[in-house]
Amino acid sequence: MSLYKFTKSNQMFQRATAVIPSGISGNKNPAFAVPGTFPYFAERGEGCRYWDVDGNEYIDFLCGYGPIILGHNHPAVDEAARKQQKQGSAFNHPTPRSVELAEKLVAMIPVADWVAIGRNGSDVTAYAVQVAREHTQRNKIIMARGAYHGSQAWCRHGIGGLIEADYEHVHQFTFNDATELEDLVKKHEGDVATIILTPYHHPAFGDQEMPAPGFMEEVRRICDEHGIVFIIDDVRAGFRLDMRGSNEYFGYKPDLICFCKGMANGYCVSAACGNREYKNAASRVFFTGTYYTNAVEIAASMACLDELEKTKAIDKMMRMGTMLQEGLRERAKANGIEVNVTGPPTLPFMTFAAETNFRRSQLFSGEAARRGVILHPHHNWFMMAAHEESDIRQTLEVADKCFSIVKKQFGD
Repeated sequence: MSLYKFTKSNQMFQRATAVIPSGISGNKNPAFAVPGTFPYFAERGEGCRYWDVDGNEYIDFLCGYGPIILGHNHPAVDEAARKQQKQGSAFNHPTPRSVELAEKLVAMIPVADWVAIGRNGSDVTAYAVQVAREHTQRNKIIMARGAYHGSQAWCRHGIGGLIEADYEHVHQFTFNDATELEDLVKKHEGDVATIILTPYHHPAFGDQEMPAPGFMEEVRRICDEHGIVFIIDDVRAGFRLDMRGSNEYFGYKPDLICFCKGMANGYCVSAACGNREYKNAASRVFFTGTYYTNAVEIAASMACLDELEKTKAIDKMMRMGTMLQEGLRERAKANGIEVNVTGPPTLPFMTFAAETNFRRSQLFSGEAARRGVILHPHHNWFMMAAHEESDIRQTLEVADKCFSIVKKQFGD
Protein backbone atom coordinates (compact mmCIF):
# COMPACT_ATOMS: atom_id res chain seq x y z
CA MET A 1 0.00 0.00 0.00
CA SER A 2 1.47 3.35 -1.03
CA LEU A 3 1.44 6.05 1.62
CA TYR A 4 -0.94 8.95 1.11
CA LYS A 5 0.21 12.38 0.02
CA PHE A 6 -1.60 15.64 0.65
CA THR A 7 -0.60 18.01 -2.14
CA LYS A 8 -4.06 19.50 -2.72
CA SER A 9 -4.82 19.65 1.00
CA ASN A 10 -1.66 21.67 1.56
CA GLN A 11 -2.40 23.97 -1.36
CA MET A 12 -5.96 24.55 -0.16
CA PHE A 13 -4.71 25.29 3.33
CA GLN A 14 -2.36 27.93 1.96
CA ARG A 15 -5.30 29.53 0.16
CA ALA A 16 -7.38 29.33 3.35
CA THR A 17 -4.82 31.10 5.51
CA ALA A 18 -5.06 34.14 3.23
CA VAL A 19 -8.79 34.60 3.84
CA ILE A 20 -9.70 32.68 7.04
CA PRO A 21 -8.14 33.33 10.48
CA SER A 22 -5.74 30.42 11.15
CA GLY A 23 -6.87 28.81 7.88
CA ILE A 24 -9.10 26.25 9.61
CA SER A 25 -10.71 27.19 12.90
CA GLY A 26 -11.10 25.37 16.18
CA ASN A 27 -10.65 21.64 16.69
CA LYS A 28 -10.43 21.00 12.93
CA ASN A 29 -7.23 23.00 12.64
CA PRO A 30 -4.30 20.77 11.57
CA ALA A 31 -2.42 21.62 14.75
CA PHE A 32 -4.95 19.61 16.81
CA ALA A 33 -4.19 16.42 14.85
CA VAL A 34 -0.88 15.57 13.17
CA PRO A 35 0.15 18.21 10.61
CA GLY A 36 1.62 16.71 7.48
CA THR A 37 0.11 13.26 7.93
CA PHE A 38 -3.61 14.11 8.27
CA PRO A 39 -5.74 15.51 5.44
CA TYR A 40 -6.91 19.10 5.84
CA PHE A 41 -9.93 19.17 3.51
CA ALA A 42 -12.58 16.52 2.79
CA GLU A 43 -14.37 16.05 -0.54
CA ARG A 44 -17.10 13.42 -0.15
CA GLY A 45 -18.26 10.54 2.03
CA GLU A 46 -20.15 7.27 1.79
CA GLY A 47 -20.92 4.88 4.63
CA CYS A 48 -18.02 4.70 7.09
CA ARG A 49 -15.54 6.12 4.57
CA TYR A 50 -14.69 9.51 3.18
CA TRP A 51 -12.30 10.94 0.62
CA ASP A 52 -10.10 14.03 0.90
CA VAL A 53 -9.37 16.57 -1.84
CA ASP A 54 -6.37 14.51 -2.96
CA GLY A 55 -8.60 11.47 -3.53
CA ASN A 56 -7.29 9.57 -0.50
CA GLU A 57 -9.82 7.19 1.08
CA TYR A 58 -10.28 6.79 4.85
CA ILE A 59 -12.09 4.54 7.27
CA ASP A 60 -13.60 7.18 9.53
CA PHE A 61 -13.43 6.78 13.31
CA LEU A 62 -13.87 10.50 14.03
CA CYS A 63 -17.23 10.89 12.31
CA GLY A 64 -16.97 14.66 11.90
CA TYR A 65 -16.17 14.78 15.64
CA GLY A 66 -19.32 12.79 16.32
CA PRO A 67 -22.27 13.86 14.17
CA ILE A 68 -22.05 11.02 11.64
CA ILE A 69 -23.75 8.22 13.55
CA LEU A 70 -25.45 6.17 10.82
CA GLY A 71 -22.92 6.73 8.04
CA HIS A 72 -21.97 9.41 5.53
CA ASN A 73 -24.59 10.20 2.91
CA HIS A 74 -27.27 8.07 4.60
CA PRO A 75 -30.21 7.56 2.22
CA ALA A 76 -33.10 7.66 4.71
CA VAL A 77 -31.89 10.80 6.47
CA ASP A 78 -30.96 12.61 3.28
CA GLU A 79 -34.30 11.72 1.67
CA ALA A 80 -36.20 13.18 4.65
CA ALA A 81 -34.16 16.37 4.31
CA ARG A 82 -34.78 16.56 0.54
CA LYS A 83 -38.50 15.98 0.99
CA GLN A 84 -38.76 18.83 3.47
CA GLN A 85 -36.53 21.08 1.33
CA LYS A 86 -39.09 20.91 -1.47
CA GLN A 87 -41.56 22.55 0.92
CA GLY A 88 -39.04 25.04 2.31
CA SER A 89 -36.98 25.29 5.46
CA ALA A 90 -36.48 28.82 6.87
CA PHE A 91 -39.77 30.61 7.48
CA ASN A 92 -40.98 33.47 9.66
CA HIS A 93 -42.46 30.82 11.92
CA PRO A 94 -41.60 27.29 12.98
CA THR A 95 -43.11 24.41 11.05
CA PRO A 96 -44.95 21.45 12.56
CA ARG A 97 -41.61 19.59 12.35
CA SER A 98 -40.45 21.47 15.47
CA VAL A 99 -43.41 20.24 17.48
CA GLU A 100 -43.04 16.72 16.12
CA LEU A 101 -39.36 16.50 17.08
CA ALA A 102 -40.07 17.87 20.56
CA GLU A 103 -42.87 15.33 21.02
CA LYS A 104 -40.59 12.52 19.86
CA LEU A 105 -37.84 13.48 22.31
CA VAL A 106 -40.30 13.83 25.20
CA ALA A 107 -41.59 10.33 24.41
CA MET A 108 -38.03 8.92 24.20
CA ILE A 109 -36.22 10.65 27.06
CA PRO A 110 -37.49 9.73 30.56
CA VAL A 111 -36.33 12.98 32.20
CA ALA A 112 -37.84 15.16 29.44
CA ASP A 113 -41.19 16.90 29.79
CA TRP A 114 -40.19 19.73 27.44
CA VAL A 115 -37.64 20.41 24.69
CA ALA A 116 -35.90 23.52 23.32
CA ILE A 117 -34.34 23.07 19.88
CA GLY A 118 -31.07 24.75 18.85
CA ARG A 119 -28.35 24.17 16.27
CA ASN A 120 -25.06 23.44 18.09
CA GLY A 121 -24.07 21.84 21.36
CA SER A 122 -22.85 25.18 22.68
CA ASP A 123 -26.33 26.62 22.11
CA VAL A 124 -28.05 24.20 24.42
CA THR A 125 -25.43 23.84 27.15
CA ALA A 126 -25.35 27.63 27.54
CA TYR A 127 -29.15 27.69 27.55
CA ALA A 128 -29.38 24.94 30.16
CA VAL A 129 -27.01 26.88 32.42
CA GLN A 130 -29.17 29.98 32.01
CA VAL A 131 -32.28 27.98 32.86
CA ALA A 132 -30.57 26.73 36.03
CA ARG A 133 -29.56 30.26 36.99
CA GLU A 134 -33.06 31.58 36.31
CA HIS A 135 -34.67 28.79 38.33
CA THR A 136 -32.36 29.12 41.33
CA GLN A 137 -31.56 32.85 41.09
CA ARG A 138 -27.94 31.90 41.80
CA ASN A 139 -24.62 32.57 40.05
CA LYS A 140 -22.18 29.67 40.38
CA ILE A 141 -21.49 26.90 37.86
CA ILE A 142 -19.53 23.81 38.88
CA MET A 143 -17.96 21.57 36.24
CA ALA A 144 -15.34 18.82 36.10
CA ARG A 145 -11.76 19.89 35.49
CA GLY A 146 -10.80 19.26 31.86
CA ALA A 147 -14.39 18.85 30.63
CA TYR A 148 -15.59 20.48 27.43
CA HIS A 149 -19.07 22.00 27.35
CA GLY A 150 -18.83 24.12 24.21
CA SER A 151 -17.23 27.23 22.81
CA GLN A 152 -18.94 29.77 25.07
CA ALA A 153 -16.74 32.03 27.18
CA TRP A 154 -17.88 30.52 30.51
CA CYS A 155 -16.31 27.18 29.49
CA ARG A 156 -12.84 28.89 29.48
CA HIS A 157 -11.29 27.13 26.50
CA GLY A 158 -8.41 28.92 24.83
CA ILE A 159 -7.23 32.37 25.83
CA GLY A 160 -8.08 34.74 23.01
CA GLY A 161 -10.78 37.29 23.77
CA LEU A 162 -11.52 36.01 27.26
CA ILE A 163 -11.64 38.20 30.36
CA GLU A 164 -11.73 37.15 33.99
CA ALA A 165 -15.36 38.17 34.34
CA ASP A 166 -16.33 35.54 31.77
CA TYR A 167 -15.60 32.74 34.19
CA GLU A 168 -15.43 34.25 37.66
CA HIS A 169 -18.49 32.21 38.69
CA VAL A 170 -17.25 28.93 37.17
CA HIS A 171 -15.53 26.48 39.54
CA GLN A 172 -13.95 23.11 38.84
CA PHE A 173 -13.38 19.85 40.67
CA THR A 174 -11.87 16.46 39.91
CA PHE A 175 -14.28 14.11 38.17
CA ASN A 176 -15.28 11.16 40.39
CA ASP A 177 -14.24 13.00 43.60
CA ALA A 178 -17.55 13.54 45.38
CA THR A 179 -15.81 14.85 48.50
CA GLU A 180 -14.04 17.61 46.58
CA LEU A 181 -17.33 18.45 44.86
CA GLU A 182 -19.28 18.68 48.11
CA ASP A 183 -16.57 20.82 49.71
CA LEU A 184 -16.80 23.18 46.74
CA VAL A 185 -20.58 23.37 47.06
CA LYS A 186 -20.31 24.16 50.78
CA LYS A 187 -17.67 26.82 50.08
CA HIS A 188 -20.20 28.59 47.85
CA GLU A 189 -23.26 27.59 49.88
CA GLY A 190 -26.46 29.16 48.59
CA ASP A 191 -24.94 30.47 45.35
CA VAL A 192 -24.45 27.31 43.23
CA ALA A 193 -26.97 27.25 40.39
CA THR A 194 -25.84 24.09 38.63
CA ILE A 195 -23.45 21.19 38.48
CA ILE A 196 -22.90 20.36 34.81
CA LEU A 197 -21.20 17.10 33.87
CA THR A 198 -20.77 14.85 30.88
CA PRO A 199 -22.28 11.36 31.38
CA TYR A 200 -18.73 10.08 31.77
CA HIS A 201 -15.46 12.04 31.62
CA HIS A 202 -14.09 12.44 28.08
CA PRO A 203 -11.50 15.22 28.12
CA ALA A 204 -9.29 15.99 25.15
CA PHE A 205 -5.64 15.02 25.68
CA GLY A 206 -6.52 12.39 28.27
CA ASP A 207 -7.88 8.92 28.91
CA GLN A 208 -11.62 8.60 29.26
CA GLU A 209 -12.95 7.90 32.73
CA MET A 210 -16.17 6.12 33.56
CA PRO A 211 -18.22 7.18 36.62
CA ALA A 212 -16.98 5.48 39.76
CA PRO A 213 -19.57 3.33 41.55
CA GLY A 214 -21.90 5.64 43.46
CA PHE A 215 -20.38 8.89 42.18
CA MET A 216 -23.32 10.10 40.10
CA GLU A 217 -25.69 9.10 42.89
CA GLU A 218 -23.65 11.33 45.19
CA VAL A 219 -23.93 14.18 42.69
CA ARG A 220 -27.69 13.67 42.66
CA ARG A 221 -27.79 13.73 46.49
CA ILE A 222 -25.67 16.88 46.70
CA CYS A 223 -27.90 18.64 44.18
CA ASP A 224 -31.06 17.62 46.02
CA GLU A 225 -29.74 18.66 49.44
CA HIS A 226 -28.48 22.05 48.24
CA GLY A 227 -31.18 22.97 45.73
CA ILE A 228 -28.82 22.72 42.74
CA VAL A 229 -29.83 21.91 39.16
CA PHE A 230 -28.07 18.79 37.83
CA ILE A 231 -27.29 19.13 34.10
CA ILE A 232 -25.92 16.35 31.92
CA ASP A 233 -24.14 17.47 28.76
CA ASP A 234 -24.89 14.51 26.50
CA VAL A 235 -23.86 16.39 23.37
CA ARG A 236 -21.03 14.00 22.56
CA ALA A 237 -22.27 10.61 23.78
CA GLY A 238 -26.01 11.00 23.25
CA PHE A 239 -27.68 8.17 21.24
CA ARG A 240 -24.46 6.13 21.16
CA LEU A 241 -25.04 4.56 24.58
CA ASP A 242 -28.81 4.57 25.12
CA MET A 243 -31.65 6.05 23.08
CA ARG A 244 -33.15 7.34 26.33
CA GLY A 245 -30.04 9.36 27.15
CA SER A 246 -26.60 8.26 28.30
CA ASN A 247 -27.56 8.74 31.94
CA GLU A 248 -29.90 5.75 31.55
CA TYR A 249 -26.94 3.64 30.44
CA PHE A 250 -25.21 4.47 33.72
CA GLY A 251 -28.35 4.57 35.87
CA TYR A 252 -28.90 8.07 37.27
CA LYS A 253 -31.30 10.98 36.71
CA PRO A 254 -30.31 14.57 35.88
CA ASP A 255 -32.72 17.51 35.84
CA LEU A 256 -31.73 18.83 32.40
CA ILE A 257 -30.00 17.03 29.55
CA CYS A 258 -28.42 18.38 26.35
CA PHE A 259 -28.11 16.55 23.02
CA CYS A 260 -26.58 17.37 19.65
CA LYS A 261 -24.00 15.26 17.81
CA GLY A 262 -25.93 12.01 17.37
CA MET A 263 -29.28 13.64 16.62
CA ALA A 264 -29.30 14.09 12.86
CA ASN A 265 -26.37 12.30 11.17
CA GLY A 266 -24.54 15.50 10.31
CA TYR A 267 -27.42 17.96 10.01
CA CYS A 268 -27.12 20.73 12.58
CA VAL A 269 -29.70 20.20 15.33
CA SER A 270 -29.39 20.28 19.11
CA ALA A 271 -31.84 20.02 21.99
CA ALA A 272 -32.07 20.88 25.66
CA CYS A 273 -34.57 18.74 27.56
CA GLY A 274 -35.81 19.08 31.11
CA ASN A 275 -38.43 18.00 33.57
CA ARG A 276 -41.54 20.07 34.27
CA GLU A 277 -40.11 21.69 37.41
CA TYR A 278 -37.87 23.84 35.20
CA LYS A 279 -40.32 24.60 32.40
CA ASN A 280 -41.35 28.04 33.70
CA ALA A 281 -37.74 29.12 34.12
CA ALA A 282 -36.96 27.78 30.65
CA SER A 283 -39.77 29.88 29.17
CA ARG A 284 -38.30 33.04 30.73
CA VAL A 285 -34.85 32.55 29.19
CA PHE A 286 -34.55 34.20 25.77
CA PHE A 287 -33.41 31.39 23.50
CA THR A 288 -33.40 32.08 19.80
CA GLY A 289 -31.43 31.87 16.60
CA THR A 290 -32.43 32.56 13.02
CA TYR A 291 -31.94 28.92 12.04
CA TYR A 292 -33.19 27.19 15.20
CA THR A 293 -36.54 26.35 13.53
CA ASN A 294 -35.14 25.33 10.13
CA ALA A 295 -37.35 22.47 9.04
CA VAL A 296 -34.86 20.58 6.85
CA GLU A 297 -32.49 19.83 9.72
CA ILE A 298 -35.35 18.95 12.06
CA ALA A 299 -36.85 16.54 9.51
CA ALA A 300 -33.41 14.94 9.16
CA SER A 301 -33.21 14.56 12.93
CA MET A 302 -36.51 12.71 13.15
CA ALA A 303 -35.42 10.38 10.34
CA CYS A 304 -32.08 9.76 12.05
CA LEU A 305 -33.63 8.95 15.41
CA ASP A 306 -36.18 6.67 13.73
CA GLU A 307 -33.39 4.85 11.89
CA LEU A 308 -31.29 4.45 15.05
CA GLU A 309 -34.26 2.85 16.81
CA LYS A 310 -35.45 0.72 13.89
CA THR A 311 -32.05 -0.79 13.10
CA LYS A 312 -30.89 -1.17 16.72
CA ALA A 313 -27.84 0.82 15.70
CA ILE A 314 -26.43 1.14 19.21
CA ASP A 315 -26.19 -2.65 19.53
CA LYS A 316 -24.22 -2.86 16.31
CA MET A 317 -21.93 0.03 17.24
CA MET A 318 -21.28 -1.67 20.57
CA ARG A 319 -20.25 -4.90 18.81
CA MET A 320 -17.99 -3.17 16.31
CA GLY A 321 -16.49 -0.93 19.00
CA THR A 322 -15.77 -3.91 21.24
CA MET A 323 -14.08 -5.67 18.32
CA LEU A 324 -11.93 -2.59 17.73
CA GLN A 325 -11.00 -2.10 21.39
CA GLU A 326 -10.12 -5.75 21.96
CA GLY A 327 -8.19 -5.90 18.70
CA LEU A 328 -6.12 -2.84 19.57
CA ARG A 329 -5.19 -4.32 22.94
CA GLU A 330 -4.18 -7.61 21.30
CA ARG A 331 -2.15 -5.98 18.51
CA ALA A 332 -0.38 -3.65 20.95
CA LYS A 333 0.51 -6.57 23.24
CA ALA A 334 1.79 -8.60 20.30
CA ASN A 335 4.14 -5.72 19.49
CA GLY A 336 5.31 -5.49 23.10
CA ILE A 337 3.57 -2.15 23.70
CA GLU A 338 1.34 -1.19 26.61
CA VAL A 339 -1.68 0.94 25.77
CA ASN A 340 -4.72 2.31 27.58
CA VAL A 341 -7.94 1.67 25.67
CA THR A 342 -10.65 3.63 27.46
CA GLY A 343 -14.27 4.69 27.16
CA PRO A 344 -17.38 2.76 26.17
CA PRO A 345 -17.12 0.69 22.97
CA THR A 346 -19.13 3.20 20.93
CA LEU A 347 -16.79 6.07 21.88
CA PRO A 348 -13.36 4.43 22.21
CA PHE A 349 -9.97 6.05 22.67
CA MET A 350 -6.39 4.80 22.97
CA THR A 351 -3.27 6.28 24.50
CA PHE A 352 0.17 4.85 25.16
CA ALA A 353 0.76 3.98 28.79
CA ALA A 354 3.07 6.16 30.89
CA GLU A 355 3.31 8.82 28.17
CA THR A 356 2.31 12.44 28.76
CA ASN A 357 3.59 14.19 25.63
CA PHE A 358 1.51 12.23 23.08
CA ARG A 359 4.50 11.70 20.78
CA ARG A 360 3.73 7.98 20.39
CA SER A 361 0.04 8.70 19.83
CA GLN A 362 0.85 11.29 17.22
CA LEU A 363 3.20 8.95 15.38
CA PHE A 364 0.67 6.10 15.55
CA SER A 365 -2.26 8.22 14.36
CA GLY A 366 -0.27 9.99 11.68
CA GLU A 367 0.96 6.71 10.22
CA ALA A 368 -2.58 5.29 10.38
CA ALA A 369 -3.92 8.31 8.47
CA ARG A 370 -1.26 7.86 5.80
CA ARG A 371 -2.58 4.29 5.42
CA GLY A 372 -6.26 5.22 5.23
CA VAL A 373 -7.55 5.08 8.81
CA ILE A 374 -8.53 8.13 10.90
CA LEU A 375 -7.76 7.58 14.61
CA HIS A 376 -7.28 10.92 16.32
CA PRO A 377 -4.30 11.22 18.71
CA HIS A 378 -5.87 13.71 21.14
CA HIS A 379 -9.66 13.34 20.98
CA ASN A 380 -11.90 10.35 21.63
CA TRP A 381 -13.08 8.40 18.59
CA PHE A 382 -16.63 7.50 17.51
CA MET A 383 -18.28 4.45 16.07
CA MET A 384 -21.04 4.68 13.45
CA ALA A 385 -23.62 2.13 12.36
CA ALA A 386 -21.93 1.87 8.96
CA HIS A 387 -18.79 0.26 10.40
CA GLU A 388 -18.62 -3.42 9.42
CA GLU A 389 -16.38 -6.27 10.60
CA SER A 390 -14.33 -5.96 7.41
CA ASP A 391 -13.62 -2.31 8.24
CA ILE A 392 -12.50 -3.23 11.75
CA ARG A 393 -10.24 -6.00 10.43
CA GLN A 394 -8.65 -3.61 7.93
CA THR A 395 -8.19 -1.04 10.69
CA LEU A 396 -6.47 -3.57 12.95
CA GLU A 397 -4.11 -4.59 10.13
CA VAL A 398 -3.12 -0.93 9.75
CA ALA A 399 -2.83 -0.58 13.54
CA ASP A 400 -0.45 -3.53 13.63
CA LYS A 401 1.87 -1.79 11.15
CA CYS A 402 1.66 1.44 13.12
CA PHE A 403 2.43 -0.27 16.44
CA SER A 404 5.51 -1.74 14.78
CA ILE A 405 6.60 1.73 13.67
CA VAL A 406 6.10 3.12 17.17
CA LYS A 407 8.05 0.21 18.66
CA LYS A 408 10.93 0.75 16.25
CA GLN A 409 11.17 4.47 17.02
CA PHE A 410 10.48 4.48 20.76
CA GLY A 411 11.15 0.94 21.95
CA ASP A 412 9.19 -0.18 24.99
